[in-house]
Amino acid sequence: MFRSPRTYRVQRADREPLVRFMRDALEGEGCRIIYCSEPDQAPFIITFETRSGERMGVVAYAFLATRTPTKNRPTDERSFQVKYGSKLADNVHDIWQDPLGLYTTIFLGISPEDGHFVAVDPEMHNPTKFFIRIEYKDSQAEQIRKAGWHAWERSRVGREDQPIEVLVGGTSEHLLDLIRFERAAQGLDPGNRQLLAQKRGLFTGAPTTPSEAEAVEEIASHPLTKELDLGSDDILDLIATARRLKMAVRGWVAERHLADVLKRTPGITHCERIDDEGAPDLRVRLKDGPFLTIECKNVLRETDRLGVPRLDFQRTRASKSDPCSRYYAPTDFNILAACLHAVTESWEFKYIQPSRLAEHRKCPGKLNNNVRVDDAWTANPVPVLEAAAMTRL
Repeated sequence: MFRSPRTYRVQRADREPLVRFMRDALEGEGCRIIYCSEPDQAPFIITFETRSGERMGVVAYAFLATRTPTKNRPTDERSFQVKYGSKLADNVHDIWQDPLGLYTTIFLGISPEDGHFVAVDPEMHNPTKFFIRIEYKDSQAEQIRKAGWHAWERSRVGREDQPIEVLVGGTSEHLLDLIRFERAAQGLDPGNRQLLAQKRGLFTGAPTTPSEAEAVEEIASHPLTKELDLGSDDILDLIATARRLKMAVRGWVAERHLADVLKRTPGITHCERIDDEGAPDLRVRLKDGPFLTIECKNVLRETDRLGVPRLDFQRTRASKSDPCSRYYAPTDFNILAACLHAVTESWEFKYIQPSRLAEHRKCPGKLNNNVRVDDAWTANPVPVLEAAAMTRL
């Protein structure tokens, strides 16, 4: 038995415009509404059939986005308040995700007046506190108006120690795109979430490319299809619809590519994935030296103003009793590998020893979370492995 979403009573008159915006947006794209929950209970649930006959469902944590001047806040700021229930210090809410993958969860602010929405990553806000405020700028609203669809990094002014967050905005005719996007993006790191958002053809049903067709043929001949007694399409459907399985596979993709790169590197005699919770990603050995561990992290989509890739180097969650547990220590692994895919769109990596990274300014013994993949890093893993091996001797 699966647990249904926790619900809240809300003011019908306040929330009805939000539900109407979503209904009208879907119907405007040729969808037939099969079921829509009443606007006096949140989150809102809509089941619909697309123009092509695909049946989909959405669980929407939707809030009113406004442009209300606020004292001591920037004059060009818009926002929406995330609030259900009472304002208590421990008032946290688990954002519901369908374990069967039939319903897609979206978490967004809606401006019916301006005809647009701004969505946050539901997984990054799971659980979420009440009340919190999500801000965005007039310039971003204008970009949404002009392009219809826009993705950007949320400003971290005043919250520099918080994880990087990617927001996605769109006009009403792109609400169906948002639902498909969140279905495809669940569990992605911020860099690849933004990369995917900027390539709408990957989640809106664009034709399969020849290279993708070749990959499917390769999967069809894989021994796993015989071991599981499932066809290649069945296995891919299983990954796509099983939330935890899909998130796990995505988490392993960069590690798999890194392992492939290292295994092709002359001098590396051992390379294996470490499949332990909280452990580094890979264990490697250079020639007959000591075994070394590698942590692999994806860079963000946006570079700094000089074009240098950036790394948001911290864990997604921190212990309530120890906020510094969010950050890594230099002794947690021997080498840090940055995957540049979100920037270069190819599986390239750069390497550095953690001892060469700056210390966190508030958490002694921890590494700074705002990292630049600059000239201190190298694309050749061998010198970094050699230096790390020397510290182990």
